[in-house]
Amino acid sequence: MPKIISTHSFRGGTGKSNTTANLAVLVARAGFRVGVIDTDIQSPGIHVLFRLTEQELRRSLNDYLWGKCAIEEAACDVTLRAIGNVEEDADRPRLFIIPSSLKTGEIARILREGYDVARLNDGLQDLLKRLRLDYLFIDTHPGVNEETLLSIAVSDLLILIVRPDQQDFQGTAVAIELARKLDVPEMFVIINKVPSGIDSVALRSQVEAMYQAQVAAILPLSNEMVRNASSDIFTNRYPDHPLTDELVALARRIVAIDPAVTTIIPEQVTS
Repeated sequence: MPKIISTHSFRGGTGKSNTTANLAVLVARAGFRVGVIDTDIQSPGIHVLFRLTEQELRRSLNDYLWGKCAIEEAACDVTLRAIGNVEEDADRPRLFIIPSSLKTGEIARILREGYDVARLNDGLQDLLKRLRLDYLFIDTHPGVNEETLLSIAVSDLLILIVRPDQQDFQGTAVAIELARKLDVPEMFVIINKVPSGIDSVALRSQVEAMYQAQVAAILPLSNEMVRNASSDIFTNRYPDHPLTDELVALARRIVAIDPAVTTIIPEQVTS
């Protein structure tokens, strides 16, 4: 059965989009058909990590929400540039990005008029069927709004990303309470941007006690990630980095791949 995975943070700047993009690439590398949809319509950006230009984005999620196209028409196949060395007509692996519009006028229209959230739900289900996806990652808008609640409600797995920061801790508690009320089947907490010198064992215990939820990964603050500046998929550019090792382990948990399987380990991609 296909799975919907929402990645969410209560505040911006947590590294949510970078984490989502890297996990999607790693899961696709393992031999799956994967989609990533950017529902952060007010401030879209995950397409940048895949080096998609505005000229390449012929259709967007906005077009679908306003009835201008079918949802699958907004999908960009980024398999070759994100994974490399795969047959162009192969059924698997495949990786699709469904971006939101970068046009100022269309963003303003969303802010002014809103959109039918029920249509977004229909689009998510159509994506799973029409692109024959195994996994659909939803990159959500930070905070709590109507589309965020929808994304959480339809998720098989909710990944909450939090920094070791008191404002993040308090806001994430709200998101976790909502997720429990919406009966999300499974939930992971990821602590991201953890500076060196912090006792990770104590931090894990603190957060798990605070939320009564599993901490699936503790990701270190990385100078290389900062220098990468969302210009590329980190796990492709730095395949031997400790942060890549943590993301690979997390991707294996998501797809329940045995640790002995190595196909999920990235290789550098040139394009």
